[in-house]
Amino acid sequence: MSELEKLEAMAAKLAAHPDYRVLRRLDTARQRPALAGSTVRRAAIVDTETTGTDSTADKVIELALVVFEYCHATGTVGRVLETYDALEDPGMPIPPSSTAIHGITDAMVVDQRIDDVRVSQLLESVGIVIAHNAGFDRKFLEPRLPVFATLPWGCSWQEVPWSDAGIASSKLEYLAYRCGFFYDGHRAEVDCRALLEVLAQPLGESAGTALKSLLDSARAPSYRLWANNSPFETKDVLRQRGYWWDAGRRCWSVEVRSQEAVQEELAWLRDTVYAGKNVELDLDEFDARSRYSTREGRRTKLRTK
Repeated sequence: MSELEKLEAMAAKLAAHPDYRVLRRLDTARQRPALAGSTVRRAAIVDTETTGTDSTADKVIELALVVFEYCHATGTVGRVLETYDALEDPGMPIPPSSTAIHGITDAMVVDQRIDDVRVSQLLESVGIVIAHNAGFDRKFLEPRLPVFATLPWGCSWQEVPWSDAGIASSKLEYLAYRCGFFYDGHRAEVDCRALLEVLAQPLGESAGTALKSLLDSARAPSYRLWANNSPFETKDVLRQRGYWWDAGRRCWSVEVRSQEAVQEELAWLRDTVYAGKNVELDLDEFDARSRYSTREGRRTKLRTK
């Protein structure tokens, strides 16, 4: 018996015991079987490393894409078809606090640049772009590579109900542990590979994959309701309710996923924030092409009663 066979036998014995869980290193070379049929599509998982968190001032310094095939109907994940990973000189020093996270230094990015043409070619047949915090990656990528503004996006952090499946954290490293593997994270391509492995797994007790849940969510509209001119003294109850403060617009807003939820929020705002008054509010509707971008959704006006 080889050393590897001995290790596998020990791992299998441990895994069979209820007091132990075995984690294996992510095998980035492993391929899933090819998919066939009219429902097979292509998607791209993307990840960026940046000089910081402010998309209006910081820059992309690494971009990775993993293009894979999947079944549009079931969310089954197939083969990885293409990969791309490139560094880029941001034209500014990389802060030490950022290097401490991703390990990318100024010396590593000198004279490096993302290939715009190659990225566009890889995305030509892609039906959806997926990121594990699309609200971050999309805002950085669209100004640098406008092709990303033309595609639908999905967010595996926001649009998969991890907590409903009994998973306490949606951090990618924790999701990997729950799926039985570990990886050396915080570089773009390996993060993409890890996310693909997570999305390929069944979600809790459901029959579908995590990818299927994400696809269903991405296809549905979402809404942002603005609490226009809310009284200052209601800021704490708005925050507790899950509203976010937009400093540019100087207004609180909340994201919801159905018209029923919109009506619930209108009733709550009327009774709790506006003291029963009839107030006109703004409602933005988003789809996968506009969600997570800096662009406004399709706006309509609503009244609290």
